[in-house]
Amino acid sequence: MQTALQILLGIVAIICLSGGTNLLIKGTTSFLSKTDLPNPVLDNLFRFLSGIYFGLGFLMAWVVFNLSEVTDLIYFIGIVVIFSGLGRLYSKIKVGSAGKYFEYIMIFEIILGISIILLEYFR
Repeated sequence: MQTALQILLGIVAIICLSGGTNLLIKGTTSFLSKTDLPNPVLDNLFRFLSGIYFGLGFLMAWVVFNLSEVTDLIYFIGIVVIFSGLGRLYSKIKVGSAGKYFEYIMIFEIILGISIILLEYFR
């Protein structure tokens, strides 16, 4: 159980580090057409949240290597992962689908979060 939990938390760490890096570098301009000017306030907020996302990767990596010392925190990590998927679901409901790829990610995130919680519960 502990090894499976470490693998899942490692996946979350890799997602946070790689996704955070990607979004920090790109900013909002990569999501706009060439004719649209970037909104500085939106880009600032976007990169701020991307930095939090990136920084969470380091916390997750620490948790992977110190899992025996961490107990209740794992439940909160699972909840955070579930809410990331639910955020995508809310976006789909409010503004429409971003495509099948993002729907698969949404399902993966929800299942991943539930799996983390269940593995911690039975550990």
